[in-house]
Amino acid sequence: MADVLPLVETRLRGALGEPDARAAVTFLGTDRIEVLRFTDGDVVRYATLGMSAQPMSDPTAMLADPVKGPRAELVLSVRAGLADTDKVLRPLAVLAASPQVEGVVVAPGASLDVGEPLWPGAPFTSVLVAEPGGLVEDLELDAPLDPVHFLPLLPMTPNEAAWKRVHGAQALQERWLANGTDLRDPSRKSVPLD
Repeated sequence: MADVLPLVETRLRGALGEPDARAAVTFLGTDRIEVLRFTDGDVVRYATLGMSAQPMSDPTAMLADPVKGPRAELVLSVRAGLADTDKVLRPLAVLAASPQVEGVVVAPGASLDVGEPLWPGAPFTSVLVAEPGGLVEDLELDAPLDPVHFLPLLPMTPNEAAWKRVHGAQALQERWLANGTDLRDPSRKSVPLD
């Protein structure tokens, strides 16, 4: 069976250009996770590479299927030069390792929390997983493998994360849209939630 990661990196490069930096993080008992940085004008994008090497499996399953199951990588876009966002590499790698470490399936609408600011001084400790297919198209793999989805991450303030738990991801996204929230602003304030 072909190694998925070279295909994933080729898809990322095709959509985002050449990475200008990369870092690797390995957690005990997990595969290596890399985070690639792509700079496009005033926007910096961070993409994980390694999460899709294994399919995510249902945490209630007795045995993890080594072939079938959803595969994904994470993509975070922020405005450059407004904060020390390069420190997001480790938190992103933690989120990308969560399917292996915690047995979770990362899917659109989910909240992922790292329990600390995403980068120094960030008002965000968690992200909302958005729908794939916009920035980087899904990568189809040979059957029986599921395609790799490139899931955008939208940083959430603690208040937004709490509000999302009650009202749902769709309601929070509608609130952001109605208020013209710049989700790429690394130091933005919480959207009005009353």
